[in-house]
Amino acid sequence: MTAEPGQGMSFSDMPPAEVEITPGVAVDLLSGQWPGWKGQEVSPLANGWDNVLFRVGPSYVARLPRRELAVQLVVNEATWLPALAPRLPLPIPAPVFAGRADAKFPWPWNLVPWLDGRSAAQTGELKAAKVAQQLGSFLTALHQPAPSDAPENPYRGGPIIEKDEGVRSRAGQMRDHFPATRIVEVWERVSSADPYAGPPVWLHGDLHPHNLLVVEGALSAVIDFGDVTAGDPATDLAVAWMLAPDHIDVLRTAYGNGDPALWARARAWALQLALAFVANSADNPVMSGVGTKALEVVLSDRPD
Repeated sequence: MTAEPGQGMSFSDMPPAEVEITPGVAVDLLSGQWPGWKGQEVSPLANGWDNVLFRVGPSYVARLPRRELAVQLVVNEATWLPALAPRLPLPIPAPVFAGRADAKFPWPWNLVPWLDGRSAAQTGELKAAKVAQQLGSFLTALHQPAPSDAPENPYRGGPIIEKDEGVRSRAGQMRDHFPATRIVEVWERVSSADPYAGPPVWLHGDLHPHNLLVVEGALSAVIDFGDVTAGDPATDLAVAWMLAPDHIDVLRTAYGNGDPALWARARAWALQLALAFVANSADNPVMSGVGTKALEVVLSDRPD
């Protein structure tokens, strides 16, 4: 239950799964539908807000939605990622097989390539300047005008000012843990930047350190495009405050757009997302840590 402002806050767990997903379920789906099935070993890999992931042999990962809200995200990945992947400078998990619902599992699912690397949120071996440059280049390639039928996402890509009520509410709820006055002060400054006036561009939609893979300190892949959508590029640029706060200038230069309003909105998105991560990841220390660290950076005195 969410506490009233001034009375502390009860931090929430991740959304509960709406179906039971075991390795046996994955094996049944793969063996019954995928032409490439050859009795490969299937083992649990990760359990996120939206999907359960299984490693399938040495080369693949099965992504099964764990709640109905995530079903459209799986469909979006299968529809759009194969076309986006060839133009991007880093690998992404474009599905190689789109599974269907059956008697044992109610929703579509995807099989994607296994991409080497460790979560950037879980490694201390990060060449931050290199990563900032890679991110800037990746986002330049991704942030191109999207078609009119690009996936809609009510939570990402829109005007940041629409998050005003939620941010102020969470600031009050978190006052026993974080400086509410400072949160509101920074929020009012950065969220009041000029709104985005350009064409909707392709967005990852959920770009944070746990969706970036690293090998030998450099980015090796960008994963989890379930929230792929179109809109204000500031949404994705929020990652600068989560991953490379000492090298935002490097990322900005590599991105090729230094518009102050764009980067102010990006900082506002970073603040809003950090609060959401902290508030909804009581049982996920990795994401809670991402949110806490990002919040500290956003609230610091470093420039926009």
